[in-house]
Amino acid sequence: MNFNGRATARAAGILLGYAADRAVADPVRWHPVAGFGQAAALLERRTYSDHRPAGVVHTAVLVGAVTGVTLVAVRFGRGRAWAGETALGWAGETAITAAATWTALGGTSLVRVGSDMAARVEGGDLAAARALIPSLCGRDPDSLDAEGLTRATVESVAENTSDATVGPLFWVAVAGAPGALGYRAINTLDAMIGYRSERYLRFGWAAARLDDLVNLAPARLTGLLAVLTAPVVGGSPAAAAAAWRRDAAAHPSPNAGVAEASMAGALGVRLGGRTEYPHGIEERPTLGDGPPPATADLRRVVRLSSAVQIGAALGSAALAVAIGELRLRRGHRRGLRLR
Repeated sequence: MNFNGRATARAAGILLGYAADRAVADPVRWHPVAGFGQAAALLERRTYSDHRPAGVVHTAVLVGAVTGVTLVAVRFGRGRAWAGETALGWAGETAITAAATWTALGGTSLVRVGSDMAARVEGGDLAAARALIPSLCGRDPDSLDAEGLTRATVESVAENTSDATVGPLFWVAVAGAPGALGYRAINTLDAMIGYRSERYLRFGWAAARLDDLVNLAPARLTGLLAVLTAPVVGGSPAAAAAAWRRDAAAHPSPNAGVAEASMAGALGVRLGGRTEYPHGIEERPTLGDGPPPATADLRRVVRLSSAVQIGAALGSAALAVAIGELRLRRGHRRGLRLR
């Protein structure tokens, strides 16, 4: 299969994988990412040491295993049953891309949790809302009142829109199934050990820095999409862009600040402030210049996230085709030079 055929198959697989995530989301049991998390926790028992090199080895082994196995599987498939410019080859490429995309995506589960949180806060059931917070972020639930639950949810939905959807879709377009699953492995490790707690400050350093690196482009694509889709929630693209330019760099994360600031501007709210984690308290910078998010903004951020996700899926498919066309043209030019 040439690059052009492979690119269109990849684009089709991306859209099918996204549609599968919208239709069935993440299964409660037997999800591959949950299995990876369990394997990572088991390996940590043997690799943990309060030093950066131990964390580098831990991260390299896990990410390398996922990416390597996927790459071997894809290349074996292409070399065997799916070789050649055939309908079977196109279908095989599409199927494996769709499966990897669905595995790596978590956007539908994210908006469902966000909607569930909105219902609990709207209903005044703060105990139930606090019980749901660990599904979104690692903050101390007991420290959160209604306003704190609302801000935590808006910030977490904004950040995780990039991590759970835009990131996987970007990397599957650029690097296929190995890119999508390798990205999800990195992001999962960051969620497990990328904390500034006493236990993980050094051991989790490699996972956190690698996650920062692979999210540089996806976070900025998330910001761009938040600017473009701001009218979906009655927001202003100009306000979203202004909040991004003005506030994102103040955030301790080079990527989360982009997603949170642009969405704060799109929603017309102010994020940031005192944030309590089990390992301690952080004072987060102000993002956006509106009032603190209200309960109604929980529904709005879910709508904004959904709009960004749709844009990311369509953009990813287009990017996959564009990359394939570029590689095909380079191949033709190389062939002409060899003649």
